[in-house]
Amino acid sequence: MNWRVRLINPVLDKEIRLRMRSPRAMWTLFFYLLAIGLMAFAAIYLTQVLSGSGSSYNPEQSKILFYFLSFAQLGLVAFMAPGLTAGVISGEREKQTLNLLLTTQQSSSTIILSKLVSSLSFMVLIVVSTIPIYAMVFLYGGVSPKQMTLIFLFYLFIMLVLGSFGIFFSTILKKTMMSVISTYGVTLFIFVGTAILYFVMVNVLEDQYRYSTVSPSSTPYAWVGHIMAFNPAVALYSILEPSISDDAFLSSRYGGSGSGAPIALWLEFMIIYTVISSIALWLSVRNLRPRLNRKR
Repeated sequence: MNWRVRLINPVLDKEIRLRMRSPRAMWTLFFYLLAIGLMAFAAIYLTQVLSGSGSSYNPEQSKILFYFLSFAQLGLVAFMAPGLTAGVISGEREKQTLNLLLTTQQSSSTIILSKLVSSLSFMVLIVVSTIPIYAMVFLYGGVSPKQMTLIFLFYLFIMLVLGSFGIFFSTILKKTMMSVISTYGVTLFIFVGTAILYFVMVNVLEDQYRYSTVSPSSTPYAWVGHIMAFNPAVALYSILEPSISDDAFLSSRYGGSGSGAPIALWLEFMIIYTVISSIALWLSVRNLRPRLNRKR
């Protein structure tokens, strides 16, 4: 049995060949690694030379470097993943090749998933290629391999989430520009809008607590932490620092019992966005093929 034929359909094979064999892919990979490498060396310089540590290196500084690289790469993934997927279907429609693709024997789900996998495969290659840069952190200690593994798995998950949003808008919107703007708008909201909403709600709850006559132990303030479960940056930070989950749910404030967060933020984040991305892909499959208007 030829597993390559079963796993790689013609759509996926064509898309991967077009993306991986172009000179643009080589230069994109080069400049991405150059940017990450320069940021890593700049962080080492700032933490070692400017701090006056001399020839010694504190493992705590290595931990800070790892945090810096993790969030820098998360920002680059959030910037590149929507752009890679937001035009895959609308681009075919604008080139008038979507109808030809729909006449093939490939099902709608196969086309959508093949477009998603082929678009994100190059992003996966870029992220995996940064492992040697992260290896510099292990020279100084302070970071466990388990943390690094969880961080890279989180990158793969956030790529699938943002990619599903891009596929969804690319399917329902006819213009590539509109789908790109919509995808980046949703990405901006889940990174920035959820954080702003959280701090607004915390300030509102603090005002209510200040003038409330209800006992602190019975005040239901912990629900506000679920807002931060929608934020990828906070979910990433909860992997690095698990205590941030308790702080987000206000478990030790207002004189409460301080029993801790009901669920880790990164785990709730994955549950929420697994459901949302699955719905987005399902809607993309449903809306890929044109439907005839049926009269009664």
